[in-house]
Amino acid sequence: MVGLVLALLWLAVPLAPVLVWAGAERWSYPDLLPGAWGVVGWRDAAAAGLQLALLRSLALGLAVAAVATPLGVMTGRVLGWRLTGRPRLVVALLLVPLVLPPFAVAMGLDVVLIRVGLPELVSVVLLLSVVAIPYTAYTSATAFARTSPELEVQARALGATPRQARLRVVLPAVRGSILVAALLAFLVGWSDYVVTLLVGGGQLVTAPVLLGAAASGSGNDAAVASMALATLVPPVALVTVAALRIRGSRSTAPPDRPSESVPEQERMHR
Repeated sequence: MVGLVLALLWLAVPLAPVLVWAGAERWSYPDLLPGAWGVVGWRDAAAAGLQLALLRSLALGLAVAAVATPLGVMTGRVLGWRLTGRPRLVVALLLVPLVLPPFAVAMGLDVVLIRVGLPELVSVVLLLSVVAIPYTAYTSATAFARTSPELEVQARALGATPRQARLRVVLPAVRGSILVAALLAFLVGWSDYVVTLLVGGGQLVTAPVLLGAAASGSGNDAAVASMALATLVPPVALVTVAALRIRGSRSTAPPDRPSESVPEQERMHR
């Protein structure tokens, strides 16, 4: 808990000027604090379409998480359990979207997607999913590497089907890491600016796109600060809730016990 509080303070202290600007109605140099407080910045942000932009960011983040999380979990299962050939090659391929500049990735794949004829929204989701899969794959691979494949073998030996063994035994064992993977994928979709702006062609106005446009051209510092806070608070709150949930599940989990061998469990089952 102390570490979580320190992490939140680490994030909050640099944001102190933004917090003040969001509540400032008049702040003139060289005053250290605003001369008048109010909600004019929030009104201007709402008038600029902040609510719809936040909803679009939410939908985009959920869509990216829905695509990248299962693909990352399947890839992580292979990396954590079954990969025995050339793991470095697989790792290098997964790292390509992260190593290349986002602008180059967006422009290169945008040409392909335009020729295919995909709608802008679908193209944005697919591109951001490609960016998010390395995060979900590595997070899942770490979880599978910590979990013995014998869990699935034992469940199959006790009569479970392959689907039941995966859904009722393996996935609950790595549930916390899957939650983290989905959270990372959601944050990729929520916070993206470059891909959404370039591939979306300016038609998909999410919260980061609206914030960037306001910061570069409006000159309304109070409205920009309000947009920044509205864009920042939901993911921070989501990360905090997820961290507390994972911490609570770990604290209430029973202590690990050494697994019995498959032949012993088969004899006991008989």
